[in-house]
Amino acid sequence: MLLLWVGFIAFVCMLLALDLGVFNKTEHAPSVKEALAFTAMTVALAVAFGGFIYEGYANHWAGLGTVIDAVDGQYNGGRLAAVKFFTGYIVEMSLSMDNVFVIALIFEHLKVPRTLQHRVLFWGVLGALVMRGVMIGGGAALVARYHFVFYIFGAFLIITALKMLFAKGESESPEETSIVRWLNKHFRVAKTFHGRHFVITENGKKVITPLFVALVLVESTDLLFAVDSIPAIFAITTDAFLVFTSNVFAILCLRSLYFGLAGMIEKFRYLKLSLALILALVGTKMLFADWLTEHVGEKQNFIMLGVVAGILALGALASSVITPARHHKTKP
Repeated sequence: MLLLWVGFIAFVCMLLALDLGVFNKTEHAPSVKEALAFTAMTVALAVAFGGFIYEGYANHWAGLGTVIDAVDGQYNGGRLAAVKFFTGYIVEMSLSMDNVFVIALIFEHLKVPRTLQHRVLFWGVLGALVMRGVMIGGGAALVARYHFVFYIFGAFLIITALKMLFAKGESESPEETSIVRWLNKHFRVAKTFHGRHFVITENGKKVITPLFVALVLVESTDLLFAVDSIPAIFAITTDAFLVFTSNVFAILCLRSLYFGLAGMIEKFRYLKLSLALILALVGTKMLFADWLTEHVGEKQNFIMLGVVAGILALGALASSVITPARHHKTKP
């Protein structure tokens, strides 16, 4: 099993090395066409990896599928493991879409040049992989040992969904966050960008650049969104390999899609409603996991996949069809 984990992480590192060292060797702002091409490639890789999951769990490569999944009390065979992988992939993609919008706001507020945004996103992916790996490892150990953690996660997700639905007001801008204030208090921060450098030397002293500040904010937002998405995927499976790999492919896809999606995300007016419904759905599934396993069985995974995809499709359709109300001034 260890060899399998090492092989997957090495594969991801190879993809990132190709991204930075070959396809984006020179600093430039990826076009929408490039972003969509890389997104298509990551989706194709995810689908291909889904095939690997099917074969690996069906034939128990390196011990895959030999441990009972605490969600449904079953061994993950090839077909079941593949369904859980793709469900986790779609759930993680949907719950992280809002993160793209927040990252776009960070770049806008800090005035990060588009030619440097890819560099921040690249290093952000590495940080996200480490953070999520730690969270997934800890979460998997908890839910495997303490069944009541499912109910805590489920209640947390439902509360988060309600807060998302009824929250009002604008969030604090990145310049005013406690993180930025802490950085300004404890480090010397350059007033301007210095190309691709995160840290420079001025008058013999190390100084962090606004690009480093942007990276810290991107990492912190990813950590906050992971607090929602990691418990959500444990409603689907407690198999750490399925959870981690589906998370990784979702992150890679969304970061590739960023330059094509950031400008269009505001048009998805029902994004928050869609995400809240998905959070409420997976939270409810966690609260009633035992009942669903007893009365619905394996079909619950197919139903979950279909409902999540349906919520996203309806949200996108409503955003394109329903015209927002406009206030017209009446002439006296």
